[in-house]
Amino acid sequence: MSTPSSFGTHHEQVVFCHDEASGLRAIIALYSTALGPGLGGTRFFPYASEADALADVLNLSQGMAYKNALAGLDLGGGKAVIIGDPRTDKSEALLRAYGRFVQSLGGRYFTACDVGTFSADMDVVARECDFVTGRTVEHGGAGDSSVLTAFGVHQGMRAAAQFAWGDASLAGRRVGIAGVGKVGRHLAKHLVDGDARVVVTDIDRDAVSRLVEQYPSIEVAESTEALIAADLDVYAPCALGGALDESTVEALTAKVVAGAANNQLAHEGIGKLVADRGIVYAPDYCVNSGGAIQVADELDPHGFSFDRAKGRATGIFDTTLAVLERAASEGITTAEAADRQAEQRIREIGRLSQLRVP
Repeated sequence: MSTPSSFGTHHEQVVFCHDEASGLRAIIALYSTALGPGLGGTRFFPYASEADALADVLNLSQGMAYKNALAGLDLGGGKAVIIGDPRTDKSEALLRAYGRFVQSLGGRYFTACDVGTFSADMDVVARECDFVTGRTVEHGGAGDSSVLTAFGVHQGMRAAAQFAWGDASLAGRRVGIAGVGKVGRHLAKHLVDGDARVVVTDIDRDAVSRLVEQYPSIEVAESTEALIAADLDVYAPCALGGALDESTVEALTAKVVAGAANNQLAHEGIGKLVADRGIVYAPDYCVNSGGAIQVADELDPHGFSFDRAKGRATGIFDTTLAVLERAASEGITTAEAADRQAEQRIREIGRLSQLRVP
């Protein structure tokens, strides 16, 4: 695997942040600000190397640019990663130091929660920074963005079901969820409430136990590998990226893949392999944009409205269906169709900034 360039691929800006006293080591990447300031969460993760962290933030920031474009937001794409174990390395000093680095970008980047960070962490970052979303409700924020992320994934999954089977209902369908953390557990509730048959797995056995205690009808698979090989209608990757590789796709029995994880395709060729197997893949950044929609609503001059954000996230159904239909009509993969649709909006709407206004 080649070492990623610190310039990224068509990225506008990549910033390395270091505060030795607090232990902060972070990277902020801005892929595009053509549609507006870059919006994307802060991932706090114990990367094996700085090269791994860089590769992740470059991929995630590009994904955010496409996600925000496809969601119809007037926002560009950015992302940040903090290198470390959030369970042991996270501190007030570190988060506030990080906030000062975000502030130094002058509003080119708005941060929010991601893996390893929570709304309460954003409250701490905001003590040093004006460009923070996803704060707690008590501090005027949108709160836990995983709520609408899961809602949006459910909408995208229903759209994929409509495309695959001619019926958006998931009642009676067997849905496997890999990862029942912040998003996966909310998604499980939507599915159970819709009479789907749900099977889950997670490396955190306590998370699984809590979910099964709440919803006794949920089945448990021993591992992700066992879940993938199980008799499924829908597979929902809801953990970290790279969930779909050659071996996974070969083992899948599911007709539909729709989940919350970012960067699900291990490499570009996987999209073709998925299509060749007749699997309907709902592109990740298309269906998981509900969280971005939720935190973006905090930027409305009239203040945050959950109902308004949820109404907008309902549109993920139509957006997903349009992407799947475009892929079929143009004879391309669904990943390519989503990219084309996002790039088209970035190009057409981003161009308007060149028109001078008084």
